[in-house]
Amino acid sequence: MSLFSRCNTQPNQQDGCTEYKRQLRNPTPSRLRSLATQMSYRLDEGMGRCTYQIGVEDDGCHSLLDYASVAESARIIECIARSLNAVVLERLMIQGEVTASSTDDSSPSSDDKDQLVLSYSKDSLVVVEQPSVMGDGSSSIIGEDEEKEEKTADDDSSKKSEEVIRIGRRHLIKEGTGPEAYTRCELTIQRVETHLLDPTPLSLASITRGQKLRKPDNGSARAARKLEARDRTLSSVSDGVAGATELTTMKQATAPAAAEAKLVEGDKPFLERMNSMSVSPEKEDSKPCALTETLSSRNIRIAVVGNVDAGKSTLIGALTTSTLDDGRGRCRTSIMKHRHEIETGRTSTAQSHLMGFKSNGEPISGRDSIRTNKRKTEDEVARESYRICTLIDLAGHEKYLKTTIHGVSSGMADYGLILVNSRHPPTHMTQHHLNLCCSFGIPVIIVFTKIDGCPEHAMKNSKEEVHKLLRAPDINKRPFAVRNEQDVATCIDKLQQANLAPIIDTSCVSGEGLDLLRKMLFALPKRRRHEKKADRPFEFLVEDIFNVPGVGSVVSGFVNAGSLAVGSNAHVYVGPTNDGSFMRTVAKSAHIARINTSHITAGQSACLAFSLNKDQRKQLRRGMVVMKENPTSTREFDAEICVLKGEGTTIRRSYQAYVHILNVRQSAFAKNIEIVNNNALGLPPSHKAADDEDDGIVLRPGSRAKVRFEFAQRPEYIRPGMRMLFRDGRVRGVGIITDVPEIQAAV
Repeated sequence: MSLFSRCNTQPNQQDGCTEYKRQLRNPTPSRLRSLATQMSYRLDEGMGRCTYQIGVEDDGCHSLLDYASVAESARIIECIARSLNAVVLERLMIQGEVTASSTDDSSPSSDDKDQLVLSYSKDSLVVVEQPSVMGDGSSSIIGEDEEKEEKTADDDSSKKSEEVIRIGRRHLIKEGTGPEAYTRCELTIQRVETHLLDPTPLSLASITRGQKLRKPDNGSARAARKLEARDRTLSSVSDGVAGATELTTMKQATAPAAAEAKLVEGDKPFLERMNSMSVSPEKEDSKPCALTETLSSRNIRIAVVGNVDAGKSTLIGALTTSTLDDGRGRCRTSIMKHRHEIETGRTSTAQSHLMGFKSNGEPISGRDSIRTNKRKTEDEVARESYRICTLIDLAGHEKYLKTTIHGVSSGMADYGLILVNSRHPPTHMTQHHLNLCCSFGIPVIIVFTKIDGCPEHAMKNSKEEVHKLLRAPDINKRPFAVRNEQDVATCIDKLQQANLAPIIDTSCVSGEGLDLLRKMLFALPKRRRHEKKADRPFEFLVEDIFNVPGVGSVVSGFVNAGSLAVGSNAHVYVGPTNDGSFMRTVAKSAHIARINTSHITAGQSACLAFSLNKDQRKQLRRGMVVMKENPTSTREFDAEICVLKGEGTTIRRSYQAYVHILNVRQSAFAKNIEIVNNNALGLPPSHKAADDEDDGIVLRPGSRAKVRFEFAQRPEYIRPGMRMLFRDGRVRGVGIITDVPEIQAAV
């Protein structure tokens, strides 16, 4: 026998689900990244399960390490497994495999009297099953029907927290050296298909410092499980700030932590909130950060609109990647997806990009610090962030105005960024975008771009024109120049009540004004409180459809109300189809920010996978709705509308326009018109419109009326209270649905 006694007959193979590791000692960020990639490969090879042998050389020989070295290596392996959404099913510590043996002097291969040999004697072999450092994930998956069995679960968990001797008559030697203390660890790792794991991450610095994992005490264990079951939190372990895999701690559900997690940022002024949320660097790593709250109650949706040359995509690229533009389209190219957009520099589709912030207001870098050419994915940004701004990049060219209108209508935007090129005065498209945001009641922030090298007279002229647009009677906004943080604190809570329109000067090339804009975005309070609609019936608005190989039909959209737990028993209704009926199907799985989850709630942008046959897949389209209860569809609806002032518009009976109602867009014609205020007609008494004849009623800019619309193509799902907009090339009017008179029952 050689000095390193062989404990495995085969050396480590390149393929397969088994990996040998000698020791992991103070791994660097790049090393952690490589280990995570390697474990992901082993899990794929083993169909979701793999085995790690710690304390074993690549050739299968025993590494002759003590207990402390092997235990620390096993801890790092478990943390890497949790970052990949995997848990340790079994952790075995093995000692007594190596013993000292005397050999004959005549042996040609022996230089010493004693050599280390492998022993399979039951008298010396010790195999102890230890509990996983981070748990097996079962404590965080508790349903309402299991609350009655909490006492039994607590008893079982207390048993699992103790070491169990499988083989042997003694305990492990945790201190000391010698052949009997040489230790080997065997970990069985299983990938979990849900992200109901611990939501409290540790940063990369905590990993390299070797920070120990903390477990909740007996008093908070039950509270932790209840809190995790209610929130259905996701796994928050991901690539850290330096691009490496982060560790995860067990959640501590104490009362102060729960109260801090429920703190509403919008209830405090800017400077006070900044001071309250700032934490010391030592405590920042362990600050609780539930991913579901980050993607719902702490997610601000901002629509970015402006003229074609205003630099919308460039500004979003500079904010999300934390880099400056080179003046030749580097930032906009990094976020554009379609080839024709990259070649022309014009955005033609509505795209969403995530910008993350830490709890102290520091922005999350969108670039990987190790691989600078690689952008962080949405799930990496979401897991690292305490607060998120979803920037919706909309088209600015007049050719794509209908796409921009649909993006503002269905985007559920809290605020709007209207970009103006400082070198040119605002165009008619800038006015259309301003009217569009004001029609939906969206507070606006004016951003002047390209101020580097801009002549003073051009800047002055542009600002004067913008001030005229804001002070117009149909807009009625008061411009407010933001030059420092104190100005941000002054206007941040007055955007909607006082009709303020903050104005910020920026440059993506020199970086001027970008830090001030980031601070304003971080301080913006949440305007749409979708979390208050969590108790309503589930309502999911379909915005796009996909056909993913191996998965099936997938729809993306926005959870407007309620909540849904996906799975084999998640029966939902999808529709309406062309005949007004709804398809009953099963929501198999769900993703939010490219993260697999088993529960979605109001205020989140998510993707759902359905179990549909070939014929049902062909009936999927944009504008549908997904509901748990039996829904209804209709062809007609009543709305109270207001015709916008501007170009001459004549609306009478049989007037046909394109209607936008949240995610629904379809042609509709006016079936009946009823004047709300006769004086709003502005016509002389001799005009025939003053009579009660329906054919004679004519609506002009500024008129208000109750109109019954009828869809021209197919029934749609709408309900009273939804905001609508209709156009015929230009936005002609807005309104609110008041009644749905005729309802077609679902089939």
